[in-house]
Formats: sequence, C-alpha cells, structure tokens
Amino acid sequence: MTSVYLDFSATTPVADEVLQEMLPYFSKNFGNPSSIHQYGQKSKAALETARERVASVIQARSAEILFVSGGTESINLAIRNGLASGNGTVHLITTAVEHRAVLETCRQLEKNGVSVTYLQPDTYGMIHPNHIADAIRPETRLISIMHVNNEIGTINPIAEIGEISHERGILFHTDAVQSFGKLPIDVNKMNIDLLSCSAHKIYGPKGVGALYIRQGIPFNKLIFGGEQERNRRGGTENIPGIVGFGKAAELCGRETTRRSDHLKNLQNLLWDKIRENIPDVFLNGHPIRRLPGNLNIAFTGIDANSLLISLDMKGIAASNGSACSSGSSKPSHVLAGIGLPPEKINGTLRISLGRTNTIEEIEYTAKVLVEEVKRIRLLRNKSR
Repeated sequence: MTSVYLDFSATTPVADEVLQEMLPYFSKNFGNPSSIHQYGQKSKAALETARERVASVIQARSAEILFVSGGTESINLAIRNGLASGNGTVHLITTAVEHRAVLETCRQLEKNGVSVTYLQPDTYGMIHPNHIADAIRPETRLISIMHVNNEIGTINPIAEIGEISHERGILFHTDAVQSFGKLPIDVNKMNIDLLSCSAHKIYGPKGVGALYIRQGIPFNKLIFGGEQERNRRGGTENIPGIVGFGKAAELCGRETTRRSDHLKNLQNLLWDKIRENIPDVFLNGHPIRRLPGNLNIAFTGIDANSLLISLDMKGIAASNGSACSSGSSKPSHVLAGIGLPPEKINGTLRISLGRTNTIEEIEYTAKVLVEEVKRIRLLRNKSR
C-alpha cells in the first residue's frame, strides 16, 4: 500500500545525516561533558559545536543558547523568567491562539496573581501590532506572541511587535517552534529577547530543544542539582540529542531556501487540485503570510475524524490540529479563535508537508481526498 506522511508539523523523521552524527555519542563518545578528562572534553566540544550551530540559525551568540528538553520546557522557562523581575502586580500579553504550552503556563501564573491579556487574532489568525500597543499597561513585563501558528500556519509580524516591546522597555518572547529553521530569523533585527525552538520539528531527535536568552537578561534557575548550561539548568546534558539538534540546525541553515521553494510548490499543487475537484472547501489561515507546506482546510459536510481514518486506511497520515491536543474532545481553540463556526471546525484537516514529499505523493493524496470526501458526503446525505 502507498504510504504518505503529511503531518510534519507534528513531528519529523530524524534525517540520515543527523542520525549518523548522533550515533557515536551513544557509545564511543559517551563522556560526561562536565568531566575534565579527554572523554568528557570530547563531549564538551560536541556540546559547544551544537550550541554554535543552533545560535547561527537565528543570528545569536552561542552563549545565549540554553539547551532544554524541548519546546514546552523552553516556553515555560521563557515566560516564568520573563516575569520574574516584576514587583507587585505584573502583566503579561499573549494571544488566545497560542500553543497550549503558552496558554497552560499563563493559566497557572494567573492562579498566582499574574494578570494576563489574551488578544484575539483577526480572521486569518494574525495578531496586529497596534493591538499589542493598545494592550500595554505600566505593569506589563512580558509579551509572548508565536511566530507561526502551529495549526493554521499564519505568520505573525514579529519584528514589528518586537519593536513595540523594546520601545516600551518590555521583554519580548516568541514561540518559534514551527518557524525555527524554516523561516529567516534574526533575533537582533526582530527585537526578540527570548525564543523557544525544538529539534524534532526540523528532522532532529525528540526530547531536546533550546531557549535563546538575550545577553544581559536575568535568568532564574528552575531546575537545580548542578551547574550545567552555565549554571542555568541542572542535570547532565543530553549529548546525543543536542548533537543531533546541532546537525539538524546546520542542515536547515544550508537548505532553508531550497526546502521552502519545494514545499510551496507542493502546497500550491495540492490546494489547486483540492479546490478544483472538491466543492465547498475553505483555506483557514492567511492565504499568503503562511508557513510553506501548511494547508489547513475546512471541508463542509465532513467529520474530520472520519476523513482522517479513511485517509489512514489508504496510507495517508494527516491530522485535524495540534498533536498536543489529540484525544481532546474540545474543538480547536485556534479555529474557534478565528471565528470559524462549529461545522467548519469539525470538518477541518491540517496537512503539513515535508522535505521528503514528492509530486507523486501529492497527486495520490489529492485523488484519495476527492474520492473520500465525495463518499463521506454521500453517506451523510443518505442517512438524513
């Protein structure tokens, strides 16, 4: 049976080049990077090489990169530390369509007295800089806005938001888990103080991510037990994972433009075939300012879960939203946040393409989608 993976926003396979660079650090190069002997120093050198590679993707200094367990930890650390300098009531600005790692952290902070403003996006899922400016208060300490929405792929105007933040003397954090290594990022030109990213979204291993912390910003350690990561996070570093992250970051730096063009071509081909052959379909998110390879499509008269099962039986893997929300009976907060009615939310599919997808796979997917949507709609009409 044909097998087509179209859920690259959820996770990616480890690239062969990445795996090959990781393998020695599971066995031969096993030293603890905190040890002073040659075994430890070999791991230490690999750790710092990876740090330089990750930093280069966002035009940062290597000393500004803190390795963590993934995007979720990075986001938690960024938000909690971004608010740590405030005395009395502190205020945080974010959006109603952030990843759950941001939203759940904010909800916990609210229980401890932090005031949070959740901005609503426009119908494309975009946050406008003037809405940020209007929400700022004297006690605002941090603004946290995602670079790319993980469900609908809309790209936010991060540079403009960062400029407003810096003009007001407020720290700016961005969740760049979906954009790191896929879109150009310059933390200095974009006025970013804190940035979260993850290896497994860019063909690196799971269980490793990073937090960029602009030099000079105070950082309160939350994990104790050792002085690793410049005394910012206790615990022996995951050297194989970090090495893999570094290699994946290096590959992204070399291939960003080529990958982007490839994904845009496949994305356009699939969307053209869908809208030409399937009536009553709608593209969610911004039609132009969107992550290459992301298609979030509402099929009216369709239950997305039924369609996903049908696709899976034909060898096609897609999703109906964030992987972190799978299994939840609640409708997508992102789709609800952009004002979609329940019938469109229930019929929405997220297709996210990757570097290994081919034209043949896209043509097969389009063919199956046409057949299955027609079949499901027909069955639905007969059951009425």
